[in-house]
Amino acid sequence: MELLLQIIPIFLLLIISIIIIIIFSPKRWAQGRKKPGRQLAPAPGWRLPVIGHLHHFLTSRQPPHRLLRELSRKHGDVIRLELGEISHVLISSAEAAMEVMRTHDVKFAQRPPHPHYEKVVYGGMDLIQAPYGDYWRQLRRIATLELLTAKRVRSLRRVREAEVRTLVASIAASSPGATIDLTRMLFSFTYSVTTTYVMYRIISMSTFGDVSRGQEEFIKVAEKLVEYAGGFKVAYLFPSNALVQMLSGTEEFLDGIQKVVDGLAESMIEQHQARRAAQEGKSRAEEEEEDLLDVLLNLQENDTTLGFRLSTDAVKGFLLDIFLAGSETPAALIEWTMSELIKNPEVMYKAQSEVRRVFGGKGRVEEAGICELAYLKLVIKETLRLHTPAPLVLPRECREECRISGYDIPLKTRILVNAWAIARDPRYWGEEAEKFMPERFLNNKVSFRGGDFEFLPFGAGRRMCPGMTFGLAAAELPLASLLFHFDWELPRGVEPTSFNMDEKFGVTLRRENHLELIPVVRYNPLPSI
Repeated sequence: MELLLQIIPIFLLLIISIIIIIIFSPKRWAQGRKKPGRQLAPAPGWRLPVIGHLHHFLTSRQPPHRLLRELSRKHGDVIRLELGEISHVLISSAEAAMEVMRTHDVKFAQRPPHPHYEKVVYGGMDLIQAPYGDYWRQLRRIATLELLTAKRVRSLRRVREAEVRTLVASIAASSPGATIDLTRMLFSFTYSVTTTYVMYRIISMSTFGDVSRGQEEFIKVAEKLVEYAGGFKVAYLFPSNALVQMLSGTEEFLDGIQKVVDGLAESMIEQHQARRAAQEGKSRAEEEEEDLLDVLLNLQENDTTLGFRLSTDAVKGFLLDIFLAGSETPAALIEWTMSELIKNPEVMYKAQSEVRRVFGGKGRVEEAGICELAYLKLVIKETLRLHTPAPLVLPRECREECRISGYDIPLKTRILVNAWAIARDPRYWGEEAEKFMPERFLNNKVSFRGGDFEFLPFGAGRRMCPGMTFGLAAAELPLASLLFHFDWELPRGVEPTSFNMDEKFGVTLRRENHLELIPVVRYNPLPSI
């Protein structure tokens, strides 16, 4: 509906001409753009003038990933979609996804341009949006060998444990029997964790009040940015149409977001540089452990192996990627896991029993013992399957013409892999593919680490998410703590069978409505704080 409201002002004057063209040239628009000798993927029916196949979205109330599943069920695992000015190919099978992300991975390693959004990410200087090539490879090396290593994840354990203690204490302090907005608390928690990852040396200098205020501001703009970056906004689909760009207000909208993002990043960098200048000359023994921004600034100042100097915009781009991916994914994962558990009380009971058996004698959950929570890990895998963090992965662009499943893929075609649909496909998951059933993974060695294409919560290939370990670490401890310290109830009048599980589509998949639950303290965390 939102998309329709955006498009109506632009195309009202074209309605009469569109009707005339449809009446007198139906075959032309049904066939679409096809060059002789090419075997293009089938299209879902009529391709209308100007908007192409966008009418499917305008007439549907379903979020894009669900609508696209319906289209693929009718027209095939590989279909062609002309959406506005942009040619897309939709992939809806594990076999075709493997061709894109493994067989021809390098040919699809490019990110498509994103109007105005690139300004927010500093002209594509960040890792997520950077064009494929030497610069991107060096950014990837920084991420995998410097920022997101397993050693780095372990070194930040005390940050996660401290923030989790604060989270469970705030829940325990709520009025008995009162409903809490768990969604708000979870997203605030994950952004707080990420803020501390990035600049805990500054926070330790008693500036947390300013940091916290900036964090709240960033959470607000991040939600808007995540929704916009989903890729189905009108301005995204008509990049060369100046009228569309003007009437959509996209440039002004993203300029406002960029101003907030850049201001926060600039403030973080300035505070770090001031502290570093004050500590100049001190020995390493006198300094505290590096936070993530220190790592980036050290690389900017001292690394001569990159082949280029890491620019300040690149540092800011890294910060934005870390905040968005490092906060959105774990918060949404915990939110969806708690939603499934409250809807499936028998699974909730099993998960709580395990956590309380392992940690009951300690009074709180410790990260060192998370490895003993075998059933909880199955619960998390099943949540990742049913609620894929990025339902359409992140779009890729064809760099070199090739064939997928026997169809020609033209240059510059944008590829959408519907990982959400593949993860619910009965061909791979059986007749109960839509059921939340963690036990399905007991004797199933399918992994989410990019080698099994029926399960792609973090993507695969060169563009696979490098922060998977970081994201899981930020989700497992708080989730286990919520299950250990509290029993959970639905608000009065709401039953598990009628519990709302509607989705809000974006580059990550959130709940449409905030998750509101009633916590009942089982192991009081307050004395241990």
